Formats: sequence, C-alpha cells, structure tokens
Amino acid sequence: MRHTKIAMSVLLALGLNPVAQAADLLDIYHAAQSQDAVFASARAARDAGQEKLTQGRALMLPSVNLTANTTRNDVTTTAGSPPSDSNAKYNSHGYGVSLVQPLFREQNWAMYVESDLQVMQSEAQYKLAEQDLVLRSAQAYFDVLIAQDSVQLAAAQKTAIAEQLEQAKRNFEVGTATITDTHEAQARYDLIVAQEIAAQSNLEVMRRSLQQLINAAPGQLDPLGQRLALETPQPASVEQWVEDARLGNHQLTIARAADELADKEVDRNRGGHLPTVDLVANYNKSHTGYNSTTGGPADTRATSVGVQLNLPLFQGGATQSKWREAAANRERARHELDNATRNVELQTRQAYLGVVNGIAQVQALQQALKSSESLLEASKLGHEVGVRTNLDVLNAQQQAYSTRRDLYLAEYNFLLSQLRLKAAVGSLGEEDLKRVNQALK
Repeated sequence: MRHTKIAMSVLLALGLNPVAQAADLLDIYHAAQSQDAVFASARAARDAGQEKLTQGRALMLPSVNLTANTTRNDVTTTAGSPPSDSNAKYNSHGYGVSLVQPLFREQNWAMYVESDLQVMQSEAQYKLAEQDLVLRSAQAYFDVLIAQDSVQLAAAQKTAIAEQLEQAKRNFEVGTATITDTHEAQARYDLIVAQEIAAQSNLEVMRRSLQQLINAAPGQLDPLGQRLALETPQPASVEQWVEDARLGNHQLTIARAADELADKEVDRNRGGHLPTVDLVANYNKSHTGYNSTTGGPADTRATSVGVQLNLPLFQGGATQSKWREAAANRERARHELDNATRNVELQTRQAYLGVVNGIAQVQALQQALKSSESLLEASKLGHEVGVRTNLDVLNAQQQAYSTRRDLYLAEYNFLLSQLRLKAAVGSLGEEDLKRVNQALK
C-alpha cells in the first residue's frame, strides 16, 4: 500500500470517525472555512468595506441635528440714585432643529464615487482571500502527505538496508565478503536512521501547520490514488490564459480599483479650492422665566430657511499640499498597477508551465521508477552471483527510494499547479478543489 495511515486524535471540527473514515481535501477545506483566522479576518474586512457605500451616500443626503439647553439664571441689577438692587432668579430653556442639505460640494461627490470603488476593492480582496484559502488548504494537505511519504519511505529503506547489513555481517563471518561491505552497509544504515528522524520531525511540523489552519488536530488523511489523471490545461494556449488573467485576476482588480481611487483623490483634493453651497433650515424655540421688558416669562420661536455659500480663500497652504500629495499617490498607484500586471502575467505563465511540465515530469519519473526498481532487482541478483558488490545494491536502493519520493512530490506539485493556474485567472473555487479531490482515495 502506497501510504501508511497514521492514527491520530479525532478531528472534532470535521466530525469524522478516525477509525472508519479518513478526511479528504474537501473536509479540510470546509473546516478551514469556519476555523481559519486569516479567512475570518478577510470576511470581517469585506463586511466593513460594504459600509463604505452607505457612508459615501450619506454625504449627498441632508443632515439633521437637534440641540437643547436649560439654564438656571440668578441676575442682580443695580440702578438708580441712590442705587438700589433688584434680583431675579429664573430658568431659561429651549431647543432647536437644524437641517443642512448639500447642493454643491465637489469633495462630497468625489468621496461618494470613491466609496463605490472601495466596495469593489473589498469584494475583490475577499474573493482573493477565498482563493488563497483553497490554495493554503491544498498546500497544507499535500505537505502532510509528502511528509508521510518521506517517513514511510525512510522506514522502508531502513528495513532494506538493515537486511543488507545483516547479510554483509553473515558473509563476512563465513569469509565470502570483506569488512568493507559491513562498513558500507553500517554507514548507510546510520545515515537513514538520521534521515528518518528528520522526516518524522518534519511530519510533526506539517501536521501542526495543518492544525493551525483548521484549529483542530488532523486525523487520518486520504492519500493520493494509484491512478492520477494527467490532464493538460484547456485551452492549451498560455497566451489565452494570460489574457484571461488580465481580465479576471483579483489582484489586478484590486490594483485597478486603487488606481481609480488615486484619480478620484486628486479630484477630491482639487475640490478643496471650490465653493460649497448648502440649503440651510433652522427652527428654534426658547422659554425664559423673566423678561426685562414685561418682568414676566417670555417664549420665543424662530424659523429660517436659506442658502449658504462658503468659499475657502486660504487654508495655510494645506489644500495645495494635499493636492500635490494626491497627484504623487496617483503616480505611485499607476506604477503599482503596472507592476501587478507584470507579476500576474508571470504567475500565470509559471502556473501554466507547472501543469504542462508537471505532466512530462510525472511521466518521466514513472518511467524512471520502473527503471530504478529493475536496476535494484538486477543488483540484488548480481550480488548473489558475485558480479555486483554490496555498495552497488545500496546505491540502487537509494536511487529507487529517491525516485519514488521525487515522483510523489511531482504529482502533488502537478495538482497544486492546476489550482494555481485557475487562481491566476480568478476562477478558482470549490468545484476545482472537488476535481483535485477525486485524485484521492
């Protein structure tokens, strides 16, 4: 059997029975969706970004404020000749409602347009986080599998070398081999023991990395099946994939939104020179317990409606400075968009070549494994009849096990490259993960 299933604690987040059922790639992904802290943070950031549109729209709508006051007054007046004092103690209170409806505010309009771009940006960032979660889930899953493969192969190789070591010792005792054969086998045995310890340590690290992703101790994982479908990318044109990436890649969507935001920031700061026009309405009502004319209480009611113009003349140079700052940031955003475009094109080509070359590499390593196993069998037979040395057998064993591990790694990288290619064009989703999951047992 290709993989040895390692019994671990129950994977509580997945609700799996570790004896009867192993977790597959989809199980790990679904657990990560609810448990991964990075993805949870991205989801909260998306929810926060959605509020930008409401905030931008609010700048175009009227604002209404209510004010109220109450005051205790103690007034002493001295008048006349000879002077005499009069004292009045009374309460005064009142309330007022004011409404301001922007009629012309260039900066508010620019901020409203920006809010729409900010929502678009937050959505793209969330979709990017979704794709990243798919890739991180697959990477962590296959990291554990290759670590398990390394432990299994190291153990199998140690067993084989131990047999060679015992045989070399027996042959030396009966005089059919030299002590050199024993030393060679002992050296290889000591080396593989060290490699096995390192492999076990790496497996523990990989399992802890997966545990961090799903917030639970991972149980058994479904290994890769014996038959791996080596499908070429469709369409079979790297230029078409690059063109699709230019249109659909979420990193580019974010960079384009940032570029447009920088443009709008220039417009907004330019608006700092322009006048603002508002419709202003006020209603105030007040009551005082003492009126100097009548000597008694008095009520006052006032209503006003008008248009208010405000023209900024000089703000200490701040308006011009912010305008220059926005223009410089616009230039920076354009260069960042250009850099993001180049990076996405490069990533797409790398992912495409990873799939195409991965197919060729897997096929070549499959053939190399057959040849290495044939060489190992021939070396063992030659050693028995005396035409091959013990070192030849040890070397053949090393080559066979190294080739097998390289084949496993190439298969995992091929599957990951398929996912990365879909992520490059912005179309990676759970359906793509399901297709990769079909390669598992």
